[in-house]
This record gives sequence, structure tokens and C-alpha cells, in this order.
Amino acid sequence: MTETPSDLFAAMRGHVLARLRESIPDLPDAIADKIEVTPARDPAHGDMTTNAALVAAKPARMPPAKIAAALAAKLETVPGVVEASAAGPGFVNLRLTPDALRAVLPAVLRAGERFGDSPLGAGTRVNVEYVSANPTGPITVGHCRGAVVGDALANLLRKTGFAVTKEYYVNDAGAQVTALAWATYWRYLQAIGTTMTAEQFAAEVPGGLQYPGDYLVPIGLKLAADHGTALAGDDGGIAAPHVWLDTVRDFAVAEMMASIREDMALLGVQPDVFTSERALVEAGAVARAIEQLRGDGLV
Repeated sequence: MTETPSDLFAAMRGHVLARLRESIPDLPDAIADKIEVTPARDPAHGDMTTNAALVAAKPARMPPAKIAAALAAKLETVPGVVEASAAGPGFVNLRLTPDALRAVLPAVLRAGERFGDSPLGAGTRVNVEYVSANPTGPITVGHCRGAVVGDALANLLRKTGFAVTKEYYVNDAGAQVTALAWATYWRYLQAIGTTMTAEQFAAEVPGGLQYPGDYLVPIGLKLAADHGTALAGDDGGIAAPHVWLDTVRDFAVAEMMASIREDMALLGVQPDVFTSERALVEAGAVARAIEQLRGDGLV
């Protein structure tokens, strides 16, 4: 190949299509669109491989191995190709000369971080929602794995021209967050010196004490510093939920999300938006979405 393309694979695909159409001039465009040139799975087989013969076999009414052999012979005449060989059921493996591979380096250096950018997505809007761990405790190794995979996927989509929004959906509504509030309230009562035992407290909690972890101790101490005994009942006991539930729940969720954000930042993961489930429910957005789905006959 005498040109110095910034994308060797796109350039080689052009050569593959041109050589294939020399043998199959009436190859439909819809079939040609399915032809790929990709990195070889095994470097021992070459630098690139193409599925052209497999894709063209049916419309050409020819065995893919026969097409592959003929195509390989033609591709060996392309400047920069040192070897082209038919393989397997109809693949063609290609090996390039060192000069052909080195020729792309100036384009790589000129493009910098833009090298490899693609207009494939054409600005199509894509929402990638990932991690979204319940804010009831620190994120786990499993959550971290999801953060890395989700962020990598979102970055790849952006690289290929999609308009990506990275979303963390905060599950701050429902029974689990209420259970978190009760568990945090217990740590608050401990911080102000309650005489209740954990067993006595748990017996009063709907569903029991579900989050007994020590990670809530610092949050209880902060609540005690901010509110004193104002959220407690008589003698440091349990007050009616309307006295403390909203305050403790909102504070606990905010503290948990701050911890989660910090851990994700250490991974280099930064969502664009954090969407509150509770805010959506209270705004009626969830109910409206369900009604729209029903109106469209989808549920």
C-alpha cells in the first residue's frame, strides 16, 4: 500500500472490495456492507483477516474456499502486503510489510488522542447507566468491576461518535433505604448514649436491623453532633418516625453517595449525572412513564 492511511483496516477493506468486485462485479451493496477486515486473532496467522469470501459465497453461488483462494492471490499484488493466504472455511489472512505498518505512525502522532475517532455514531444519543449500587453501604468489588466495564463501554461509544451520557441511577426510594435509615438511627442513638441494647432496638424495627455494619458509626456521630438529642425519644429511646426518618434517611444516603463517589473517582470513573429515583417518583415521572407505556400497549 503506497498510501499512508490513518486507518490501515479501512484502507485494506477498500482493497478487498476492489479485488473482490473484479471477480464478482455484481456483488450487491448490502452484501458488501457486511465485509470486514479485522485484526487476526493469532499473530502467527498474519496482521489482518477478512470474511469477504464467506460473505460473498451465497450471492456469488461459489464455494467460499474457492473465492478465498482467488481473492488471496489478488491481494498479494497490493503494495505493502507481503503475504495473503486462504484459511479455514473461507477467511483470508493478510500479513503486511514492516514499512506498511510504520507508515501509519506519522498520522498517529499528528492525531494524538483523536487517533481512532470514528463518525460511526453520527451523534446518536446513548444513555449508559452503570454501577447504580444501592446507597446502603460502601461499593463492593463487584460494583467496581461494573464501574470499570461500564465506563470503558461509554468511552468507546464516545470515541465512535455517539453522544453519550453516563448515568448513575441512585436507588434512594423504597424499603432498602428505609432500612438504611433505621440502621443509621441506631448508630445515632448509640452516639447520644442510649441505654437501649441492639436487641431491644432491632425488636422495634420493621424487618429488623438489616445493616449492622460499623461503617454507619461515623454517620451516627455526625448526626449526634448536628442534632444533639432532638431526633431521639424520651431517655434516648426511639422517637416517632415523623420526627427523624426523613432527616436521617436523607443524611445517610448523602453520606453513602459521597463515599461511593470517592471510590469511583479513585477508579477514574466519573458519571455525568446522578439521577435520584426518589426525585423521579415524587415528581410523578415514574407514574407518567408507566401510563405512557400502557397507552402504547407495551405493558
